Order: sequence, then structure tokens, then C-alpha cells
Amino acid sequence: MKKLLLSIICISGMINLSAQKRKLPLDTIVSTQHSVTINGTSINYTAKTGTQPVWDDKGDPIAALHYTYYTKNNVKDRASRPLLISFNGGPGSGSVWMHLAYTGPRVLKIDDEGYPVQPYGVKQNPFSVLDVTDIVYVNPANTGYSRTIPETGKEVDREKFFGINADIKYLAEWLNTFVTRNNRWSSPKYIIGESYGGTRVMGLSLALQNQQWMYLNGVIMVSPADYKVIRTGGPVSDALNLPYYTAAAWHHNALDPELQNKDLEEILPEAEEYTIHSLIPSLAKGGFINDIEKKAAAKKIAYYSGLSEKEILDQNLVVPTQYFWKNLLKNKSGYTIGRLDSRYLGIDRQLSGSKPDYSAELASWLHSFTPAINYYLQEELNFKTDIKYNMFGPVHPWNNEKDNTRDNLRQAMAQNPYLNVMIQSGYYDGATTYFNAKYTMWQIDPSGKMNDRFSFKGYRSGHMMYLRREDLKNANDDIRNFILRTISKGKSARYK
Repeated sequence: MKKLLLSIICISGMINLSAQKRKLPLDTIVSTQHSVTINGTSINYTAKTGTQPVWDDKGDPIAALHYTYYTKNNVKDRASRPLLISFNGGPGSGSVWMHLAYTGPRVLKIDDEGYPVQPYGVKQNPFSVLDVTDIVYVNPANTGYSRTIPETGKEVDREKFFGINADIKYLAEWLNTFVTRNNRWSSPKYIIGESYGGTRVMGLSLALQNQQWMYLNGVIMVSPADYKVIRTGGPVSDALNLPYYTAAAWHHNALDPELQNKDLEEILPEAEEYTIHSLIPSLAKGGFINDIEKKAAAKKIAYYSGLSEKEILDQNLVVPTQYFWKNLLKNKSGYTIGRLDSRYLGIDRQLSGSKPDYSAELASWLHSFTPAINYYLQEELNFKTDIKYNMFGPVHPWNNEKDNTRDNLRQAMAQNPYLNVMIQSGYYDGATTYFNAKYTMWQIDPSGKMNDRFSFKGYRSGHMMYLRREDLKNANDDIRNFILRTISKGKSARYK
């Protein structure tokens, strides 16, 4: 009888468990205490990870966004301490990348160049900017643990989440609630976005000001994607790839010895100068360029790219990035090179072709990041859930119409004399190239009156430059110095 009763209880328990739905709590916080040593100084901090709703106009919850919020302990004047709000990109990418490899108090266990090592896990980040600013990492809808309500189906109002302007609107509203709940209205505020996150933070800079009345001290764009160039195509877009080709070819010792024997940062200005003053005008002539000029351009492109003149002429001077990743090392080692970080090498089924079989760098990164973020959030930060952490979430199709984000940033800067901008790019990034980022910076303010409020920093690595230990230090130092430099310190926000 006891055995029968036990069996009934077990079966009943199984039935109950199977009936439970796997869903994320709508509004919850888990708080834990930690310490980290940054630049030789031990810092105690609180980590709060949880969810906060997104509400519709009627006040009903339509999404739960997962975030992780780090605050330094024993701060006497929290109002004067900066707050850094961090986003990744995609669109559709979780905040894992910069959270667990760049600015946060823990980073991946990887080697000094950024390649995965086992066992996977995390370690202290000795270069984190937590010493000078509190940080919150935000996962937009359907990324990380964040989910729409309901998660799937026709009931999901995709127009409220999955597009450039929808994304900016609901995130600005969500940040208003977060800042209010955590009493951070008095703090100097900074937003940082990587890749598509660059588009996101350009738009947020104005949305926060004009819709939420929240004024920023700084916008940081890491390897920004500017779709005004990337998706437009044409002579300017095509030409801007050349300095990146120079950098990647230099890294792989594929350039003419005259260039190869010089330092990278000595030859890049040459390639940039040629691109602006000669290549763009040549490509602008299209099929009406004369043969002499066309052959001269092919010779120069070959010189600065490591490809052959014939390859370049065969493609009418416009070399697609995919072709470059596939063929730069074709006759040298047979490897392909990575898209987001061209230091990484891949192996294809066959040598011939116009594009690589896969992204060598992304395959490598997912080795390290996926197990690390799942372990870290559940075991160290004690956020227990059966929800899958979406490294890349279902957000497509994505509405890219009416992209005014570049001008939004200009307007925000014009209206707010405190607002400064820093761009960080890796020279070996072939997806959102460093020279494209420079071009974006040049185009934001046609008046030139705000030039002194922009800065650009380049690094000898790729899209996620912080994976390389030397650049992890340098890039965090650049953020730290940017924040310390742009805190107002009692200076009035006015033009003179």
C-alpha cells in the first residue's frame, strides 16, 4: 500500500511538473555581493540581475526585459557617480558580449589574443570601468532572457519592438522606469552600444532627451554599424572598405614589402588618403572611367589590399568583402579569414569560391561566450531559470525604414552642450570597418562646430577589440578617461 501510495505521489508530481509553463518572471530582482580588483585596488560591489516590464499605452505588460546592474558599494554620493547603460547590437544580440568580455567585473577565460580555452568559465576583469561608473547591461526584447508577452504567435505586436524606431521608443521608456526605480536621475549618464547598438544609441540620445527629458554626458559607439553607408552601396560605401583591406592584409603579411615592412599605423593614413582623394572619384565614374585610370586604380587597390590586379580588374575595381575574406590567403595558406575579426582563420570545403563557408571568428566566440554566460548568471549571480539565453534572438524581420539616427545624435548634441561622443573600432573588423566608423563621425555634424566633442580610438584587433588582452586594457582605459573628462564638474551647460 505504501509502495502504491508513493507511486501515485511520484506520478502526480510528474504530472504537475509537466504542466508547469516555462516562462520568465515579469518583474523580479536577485541581489548578490562580490568583489573585484581593478588596477590593483579591491572593490566591493552589488550585482542585481532580474527583469523589469515593458508596458503598453494602457499600462499592460507586453514584455519583460532582463538586465544586470552593478553598483560599487560604500559610495557616499551616489548622485554624482556616473551610470553607464550598455547595449549590444545585432539587431537580435544579447548583452552578453560587452557584459562578459569588456567593461564588466568578470570576463571570459580566454587566451591573451581572445581564443577559447577549456574549461570554459569566467575570471576577474582587472580593467573593468566599475571603479569609476556603475553599469547596467540591458537585453532588448527576445535577446538574452528577455521575452515579449506572449513569447510567440500572432498576438505579439511586432511593430512595437522590432524596428529601428520602435526599438528606440520602448527602450527609452524602459530606461526612464529603470532610472526612476534606482534613483539615478541626478547621476551623469552614458550610453554605450556595439555594432547595431551604435545605431541604437545614436537614436536613444535624442529619444531620451526629447521623450523622457533625460540628458546624457556621453555616447560611446563600439564598432558602430551605420546603415546610411552599409546598406546604401555605391562608390563611397565600396571605397571605404580599402583601409580595412590594408589592415587585414598587413596582419597576414600579404602586402607588398614596401608596405609590409612599415608599422600598421604608419600605412593606414596612406590607404585612407588614397581612398578619399583618388578611389572614391575613380569609382564614381563607373563604366565611363578610361582604361588608363582604371588600370592605375587597380594597381593601387592591389598595392593596398594584397589581392592581384587581375582580380580587381575582373570585378571592375569593386571588391566585395566576402570575396576578400575568401581569397586573400587562397594562394598563400588556403585559409579564409574572419568577417568580424580578420585575425581568425577558417577552413572551407574547397579553395575556389566567392565567399567563406562560415564565419571563423563567430564560431570561435560562441565556444567561449555561450557556456560562460549560462554558468555566470545562474551560478554566480544566482538567477535561476529554465528559459534559454538567446545569444541571438528571433527579432526578424526588422524594420529599417526612416533611419534618422545619425541626425538624431547631431540634434541631441546641439541641444545638450554636455554631450560628447567617442567611437571605438578595431582595425581588423571587416563587418563594420574602422574607416566606415570614421566616415560616420565626419558626417554627423556638417557644421563642424562640434568637432571638439568627438573622439576616435582604433585598436589592433577586430569587432570585439576587447577580446585581445592588450586592447581590453587600452579600450577600458579610453572609456574611463572619456567619462572622467566629460563629467561636468560644476561647469554650466551653455555655449559661449
